[in-house]
Amino acid sequence: MQRKSNEPFTALVLEAEERTQTARFRSLTAADLPDHDTLVQVSFSTLNYKDGLAVSGKGRIARCLPMVAGIDLVGTIVETRSTSWKPGDKVIVNGWGMSETEWGGYSRYQRVKSDWLVRLPDTLTEAEAMAIGTAGYTAALCVDALEDWGVVKPEGGEVLVTGAAGGVGSVAISLLSKAGYQVTAATRRPETHDYLAELGAASFVAQPSLAKKGGPLQKERWSGAVDSIGSVTLANVLSQTVYGGAVAACGLAGGADLPGTVLPHILRGVTLIGIDSVFAPLAKRERAWTRLAIDLDRSKLARIMRVEPFAKVPELANEILDGKIRGRVVIDMSGAGL
Repeated sequence: MQRKSNEPFTALVLEAEERTQTARFRSLTAADLPDHDTLVQVSFSTLNYKDGLAVSGKGRIARCLPMVAGIDLVGTIVETRSTSWKPGDKVIVNGWGMSETEWGGYSRYQRVKSDWLVRLPDTLTEAEAMAIGTAGYTAALCVDALEDWGVVKPEGGEVLVTGAAGGVGSVAISLLSKAGYQVTAATRRPETHDYLAELGAASFVAQPSLAKKGGPLQKERWSGAVDSIGSVTLANVLSQTVYGGAVAACGLAGGADLPGTVLPHILRGVTLIGIDSVFAPLAKRERAWTRLAIDLDRSKLARIMRVEPFAKVPELANEILDGKIRGRVVIDMSGAGL
């Protein structure tokens, strides 16, 4: 499958505009793409909170401009200089600075480094892989980390998932419930309770209650937690975690600060595990995707995903920032060819 370097296609490009960044649909050719070793025809991308910040201009995500947005992609290799891959291979790329320092997935074609590639599991379709995306892959990294630490057991106490109706939260609930854990979902939207119960949540807490500053050592409740909110919420979760428990932190939707104390850590032995999905090594990525391919219930995945056309990305970017997106939005890139 060869592609002529002058054949046009569409990409969503972040550009400088006065003191901010703006996103515009632009016509590109393969000659415009970075000089990496593998050319991929992108089938689907997805919409994450970070994508919303970048495309809306409400967050300065791109560190150099112009920049093709989109932190995820799945597609088919068209050309490669790597001996480990061949044209026709189906591949996933998450992170690696895409949309920040490297051109990303909101493009019908993209050149990437072969070191970034993860093979699409045989049991997943391309659309399902992007329904999982960085959010779901990050959720799997969190669950792996908690289990590796050895403090979260199915027969133990409750496991809390904050930001439960979002992409990370939805997949984390599904994976944890599949493994037999008693999952409590924290959300600020009561109307999502039925949806979260279908994914496996056994009980609920109002997320706004976790966003109010509390004491450094509160009543012990959580044997473990997956937190994508940060700030006061994370501080409260740590202060409510049982002796020897652990919290996997992977996001900062509520802020990058951590207004807590060392008391949960030095008096209860609570561990804060930082989860980085952007530069995680290949072994962790492959383990996470293997867990997702085996353990993620396809019927549950179908409940949390919806497919939208590439042209709607700017509109959807504002929706995800306004908290109007439930679950995962898959972006169909087939309309990006001219």
